[in-house]
Amino acid sequence: MSQLDRLAGSAHAIEVEGLVKRFGDTTALAGVDLAVRPGSVLGLLGPNGAGKTTAVRVLATLITPDAGRAKVGGYDVVREAHQVRQLIGLTGQYASVDDTLTGTENLVLIGRLLGIPRAAAKARARELLDAFALSEAAGRATKTYSGGMRRRLDLAASLVGHPQLLYLDEPTTGLDPRGRAELWELIRGLVADGVTVLLTTQYLNEADSLADDIVVIDHGKVIATGTPAELKAKIGARTLEVRPADEVDVRTVVAVVGELANVTPEVEGGLVTAPVADPELLPIVVRRLDDAGVVVAELALRTSSLEEVFLTLTGHPADEVAEEGITA
Repeated sequence: MSQLDRLAGSAHAIEVEGLVKRFGDTTALAGVDLAVRPGSVLGLLGPNGAGKTTAVRVLATLITPDAGRAKVGGYDVVREAHQVRQLIGLTGQYASVDDTLTGTENLVLIGRLLGIPRAAAKARARELLDAFALSEAAGRATKTYSGGMRRRLDLAASLVGHPQLLYLDEPTTGLDPRGRAELWELIRGLVADGVTVLLTTQYLNEADSLADDIVVIDHGKVIATGTPAELKAKIGARTLEVRPADEVDVRTVVAVVGELANVTPEVEGGLVTAPVADPELLPIVVRRLDDAGVVVAELALRTSSLEEVFLTLTGHPADEVAEEGITA
């Protein structure tokens, strides 16, 4: 059976049970369980030091776990590390390309290190440079590339060997919104072609947009799993948003919403927001504001964002999530 057939015939591309990893007195992973379906994106989220990068490094056979087991494509990451490495590609938090080499030279070098014949490596480099819109810059030293171009080249380098599983450890760190959006489209294209992706990210909207399933870990333990929609539903809270047509009515809106929701609403730029548990509150708010003579310009009741879910689960707002160190 080929590795491709083996992966396609498996219920899970990645299976992790009770994974433990310690660094001295620090326990980075304290019994983590994961399961990733073939051809899907699993978003691995957690605050700084939660263990995300450690989990990726174990699955990439870069470090050995102290306990538990992990299989990638049906192969054990410890006993069958060589087979695992033939299946995977890895893009870390920082671009790993050589600044002094051209885009083509970087990709050909990776191909040669993978044992690909020179002619085939050059052909693969041309194919990837074209796919990642880097053909015009192929002959330039990568030190002249923009941040977005370098990240695209780094992702291309991880695909030289046609991996069936791709580990993306904060792949859009440092990119502007346009660069992130471009990389998102590239990732969606890879998944559409059957590649399985394990994604860690500090951008929760990125996980919300790309991930089919999400695992949240904190202090080395899994604290929540599910699809983005399922995690939002578990939190249960909804957010009421009201913007009066006249800013002089903001105080009235705050008073009405605060009384009915039994909370202190937040106000930003004339928009009044408050968490509510009961969706039946919306028509009551509308009637009360109408009775008060308040004309409403915006009115919405939305489900929790993934950022709000993250804050509820971990106690850390997303903007405090920092990049992990090599052993985090």
